[in-house]
Amino acid sequence: MSIPRLSIALGRTSRTEALFSGAVASPGLALDFAEIAPISRAFAPMVRERRYEASEMAIATFLMAKAAGKDLVLLPVVLAARFQEAALLCRDAAPIHGPADLAGRRVGVRAYSQTTGLWLRGAIAETAGVAADAMQWVTFEGAHVAEYRDPPWVGRAAPGEDMLAMLRDGRLDAAIFGNDMPAAEGLRTVFPDAEAAGAAFGARHGFMPVNHLLTIRGDVARNRPQDVAELVRLLGASGAAVSDRATLEPAIACAIRYAVAQRLLAAPLSLDAVWSAASFAG
Repeated sequence: MSIPRLSIALGRTSRTEALFSGAVASPGLALDFAEIAPISRAFAPMVRERRYEASEMAIATFLMAKAAGKDLVLLPVVLAARFQEAALLCRDAAPIHGPADLAGRRVGVRAYSQTTGLWLRGAIAETAGVAADAMQWVTFEGAHVAEYRDPPWVGRAAPGEDMLAMLRDGRLDAAIFGNDMPAAEGLRTVFPDAEAAGAAFGARHGFMPVNHLLTIRGDVARNRPQDVAELVRLLGASGAAVSDRATLEPAIACAIRYAVAQRLLAAPLSLDAVWSAASFAG
């Protein structure tokens, strides 16, 4: 007798490697991996086409998708989290001595909706008083949620342009890099002490910013709750951080506030809406 199968898009990291290698497996659920690198390339197909039954997803993408009425369910499984300050770089010779100096400057980011940008813009507004619309944002692609349109303070680089090259030659004053950090030669962090700035964020808010969590399609949540519960168990056994709503809600509530202020969301989402259809998730 065959066992149930579930298609899933996951980044191959230390938190998931045991699943990919088969070191962690289940007699009751087989996983069909869509191995995609970087994993951010899976987010648009999941949101727009429902291509997978489960997928890792950036929190900003999920919130925007939920607001757009996408039938997705969030599970309290953290697949990536970090303090973000080290991802914001400028040139060594730039006249930038801290985030307050970014007012009026050109700042590059892969997409305005990128979650690292969400967290950094929120932190800069809090600590330096520079709101998102006080900077000139230069992007290189659109949002994963097709219905979203960037606000007027966001522009698009010309086709074929490279963010790192634009930063190095001075056409950008600063840039946000995600997991793919460039070689540091000739570059430095905008925050004079990025580690201390991250620690200060944690002290202010009481959490580490969450980048990626696990999502599933709504039909899977409704029709296969036992398989979803087994998936969560497997991820926990592999090394992913299986949490609970109460622990994650401060970070999610903060992300919602930031998203509204930055016009990623037109209006706040309630936490009940965020967790809708996830009654089995703890």
